[in-house]
Amino acid sequence: MRRLALLAAAAVLAACGGSSSDKPQTRTEVIRSVGTEGGFDAQGIYKAEAPGVVTVLSLFDGGDSGEGAGFVLDGNGEIATNAHVVALGEGGTLKRARKVFVEFADGNRVEAKIVGHDPNADVALLRVNPDGLKLRALPLGDIGKVKVGQPVAAIGSPFGQAQSLSIGVVSAVDRSVASLTDFQISGAIQTDAAINPGNSGGPLVGADGKVIGINQQIETQSGGGQGVGFAVPIDVVKRSLDQLRSDGQAHYAYLGVSSVSLYPQLVDHFDLGVDKGAWVQDVNPGSPAAQAGIRGGSGAEPFQVSTYGRGGDVITKVGDTPIASSDDLGAVVSRLKPGSTVTVEVHRGGDTHELRVKLRERPLGRTTRSDG
Repeated sequence: MRRLALLAAAAVLAACGGSSSDKPQTRTEVIRSVGTEGGFDAQGIYKAEAPGVVTVLSLFDGGDSGEGAGFVLDGNGEIATNAHVVALGEGGTLKRARKVFVEFADGNRVEAKIVGHDPNADVALLRVNPDGLKLRALPLGDIGKVKVGQPVAAIGSPFGQAQSLSIGVVSAVDRSVASLTDFQISGAIQTDAAINPGNSGGPLVGADGKVIGINQQIETQSGGGQGVGFAVPIDVVKRSLDQLRSDGQAHYAYLGVSSVSLYPQLVDHFDLGVDKGAWVQDVNPGSPAAQAGIRGGSGAEPFQVSTYGRGGDVITKVGDTPIASSDDLGAVVSRLKPGSTVTVEVHRGGDTHELRVKLRERPLGRTTRSDG
């Protein structure tokens, strides 16, 4: 049975905390290109960026301990990592570590303060006293420039082996992966660079040496890396860090629907009348969507390999942003502010409706799985 595992190595838990060519490459091609003229400069990336990658050691009440990775953000002592590296549990029940220590490439090990953690993006912001430390800040990249087939490097502490490098390619973009809440992280990067427990919180670096994501989880049958790793995309990381700096918390808007993406045969079978959008299957009771009159499906009709409810609205636009899929819906809603009012365009029975929705703060407690 396959399972997603966060990548932070833990003593008691088995938690799972270059090239200038635009031509898509395979991992084998990237490896073969290392050391050749114009090839992926893995040594150069490691030399430049590894000094800014740290091992994060966490101590929890009850004797639990955890280990992951992180990377330096600036000369003031800010460090990014995964929330699950420095906190246990899910959602509103997350418990922060009692003590956190950061070990640098030069052997220095200092205590760190948890400035804030964001369970929705699985991001945490740490801060250390920079006095006496040589801090190498890693530059942050642009998710819009990330393409399938481009070479990448992962640096971290797999199984406690600090300062470890693995290389591969971007296998896919725009994946949705589990967070520490009932909501998905949209836009995640999939990579075949070897990622294992202990890589959590470490950087996924592009050929230009810029961080394009934070390594977060693997899909595995055995608990080890099997060529299917995922990273929180850097745009989500940046948004989270900006909020954590402000007040130690990150805030997300909540719509309250579960939906599926459309494809031609689904559209034809259920006569949906629109080619792209997020087809609402469930609306959480009392949610902003429910209060605005957005409708979910009813019944349970098998079609191909899934079961669907008929009659749900198809969301095609939120504000001025077109919605082509359920992933789009989650990504767009997550960028909006709680308390804001937006117009949601829905297709219903051949007609188009514009509904005004006042968004609320995303709940951290257990609720029906939602896109946004």
